[in-house]
Amino acid sequence: MTDATSAADLRPLEVEMNGINVIAENERKGHPRDLFWPWFAANISVLGLGYGSFVLGFGISFWQGLIVGVIGIVLSFLACGFIALAGKRGSAPTMVLSRAAFGVNGNKLPTVISWLLTVGWETVLVILATLATATVFHRLGVGGGNGTKVIALILVVALTIFGGVMGFDLIMRLQTWITIVTGVFTVVFIALVADKIHWHTVSGIPGGSAQAIIGALVFVMTGFGLGWVNCAADYSRYLPRRSSGAGVIGAPIFLLVFGLLLAGSSKSLFTAIQNDPVGALATLLPTWFLVPFAIVAVLGLIGGSVLDIYSSGLAMLTLGVRIPRYVAALIDGTVMTLGSIYVVFVAHNFIAQFEGFLITLGVPIAAWCGVMLADIALRRRDYAEPELFSTAGRYGDIRWAPVAGVVIATAIGWGLVTNTNASWLTWQGYLLGPFGLGGKTGAWAFANLGVLVALAIGFLAHLAFGWATVRAEEAAPLPAPAAV
Repeated sequence: MTDATSAADLRPLEVEMNGINVIAENERKGHPRDLFWPWFAANISVLGLGYGSFVLGFGISFWQGLIVGVIGIVLSFLACGFIALAGKRGSAPTMVLSRAAFGVNGNKLPTVISWLLTVGWETVLVILATLATATVFHRLGVGGGNGTKVIALILVVALTIFGGVMGFDLIMRLQTWITIVTGVFTVVFIALVADKIHWHTVSGIPGGSAQAIIGALVFVMTGFGLGWVNCAADYSRYLPRRSSGAGVIGAPIFLLVFGLLLAGSSKSLFTAIQNDPVGALATLLPTWFLVPFAIVAVLGLIGGSVLDIYSSGLAMLTLGVRIPRYVAALIDGTVMTLGSIYVVFVAHNFIAQFEGFLITLGVPIAAWCGVMLADIALRRRDYAEPELFSTAGRYGDIRWAPVAGVVIATAIGWGLVTNTNASWLTWQGYLLGPFGLGGKTGAWAFANLGVLVALAIGFLAHLAFGWATVRAEEAAPLPAPAAV
C-alpha cells in the first residue's frame, strides 16, 4: 500500500472478479478516508430525520433522546469499525473472517443469518424507495399509482443490481456521488423546514423511565452501526481502516438531533412520521422542492441497498455456493426484485410482518457480533489467510463453543424482547415474566434488553472460553506466502 495509490485507481466500469478470496496486496488501493463515502452514503438521508420521531416514541424527552442518540450511534459505529479492522488484517470479507472464531463449517450458521438479513434489508430498502417515489408524485398530482410504482421499482432495482453485479470499484464511485447529492439536498431540506421547530414545545416534553431510555438506546444502535456489523470488513479488505469513523458518526448524529427537534415540535407531525416518514416530511415542503426531495429519499435508500446486495452475494459464496461473485449478486437481486413486487403490488400489509422477521434476526446477529468483537480483541497476529478456506487448517471444521454461545445467547435474547410488528412473533418475551421484569406487558417489555444481553453473552463467553484456543492458533507459524 503506497501513498500514490488512490481512489483514482478505481475502474468502475469493469466487473469485479474477486469473490471471497484474499485480496492480493497489488490489488489494494485507496486511502482510509475513502471508506467515508460508502458508509456516509448508506447513512445520510432525510429519512434519518425520522429516527427522531421513533426515538421520542419511546416516551423520552429531547435531552434524553439526544444523549441516547449520541451514545447509541458512537458505540454502534465503533463496533462496526472494530470489525472493519479485521478486514484490513485478513484481506477477506466479514463472514469469511468469522470462520476464525466458528470454524469453516461452524461459521455457516451466522453466515445464513447474515445472508437472510442482507437480502431482507435490501428488499425493504427497495420497497421503501419505490413507495417514497409514489408518495411524492401523488402529492405533485402527476401520478403516484401503479404506473409510477412500476417505473420507480424498475429504476431502483436496476441501480441496485447494477451496483451489486459490477462490484467494489463501481460501488465506491456510486456511493461518492450519492453522498454528494444527498448531502447537498438534505442541507437544503433542513434550511426549508427549520422554521417548523418550536423550542418551547420541544423542551416541554417530559422525561421517560430508565426502561424507555434503554429501549431507545437499543433502537438507535441497531438502526445505525449494528445494522452494518456483518458487512463491515467487506470494503476494508481493499482499503486500510485507520480513520474515517468520525465522519460517518457525525452525519447520523446531526440528522437524528434535527429529527428530534422537528418531531418534538408538533404532535401531528410526530404521529405522521411514525406511520409514513417520507409522506410526513414531504408535507413540510414547498411544491418546487418535492422532486429534489424524492431524489434525496430514493438515493439514500439505494445507497444502503447497494451495500446490502454486495454483501449478501459474498455471504452466499461463503456458504460454499460455487459461482462467480457477480452471479451471486444477480441471484440475490432476483430474490430482492420478486420480494419487492410481491409487497408493493400484492401483499400491501406484508411489510410490517417482514420487518418483524428481520428485527428478530437482529438478536442472533448481536450475539455473533459479540463473539466476533471478542475474537478480534483476543488476536495479536494477522489471520492465517489460506487456512480460512480449509477445514484442515488451524481454524478447524466446527468450533462448538462459539456456535453454542450464539444459540444460547439468541434463546435468551428472544426471551427478553417483544415484537409488535408481526402477529406470529408474539411468542417472544417468554423470559420477561420468569426474570421478574413484568412480563410481556410490563415496563421492560419494549426495552429490547435481549439485543444487549445477546451481545454481552457472545462477547463475554468467547472472551472467557476462546482465549486458550486463540493463543494455540497463534502459537503455530503462519503459512509461507504463495510463490509468485
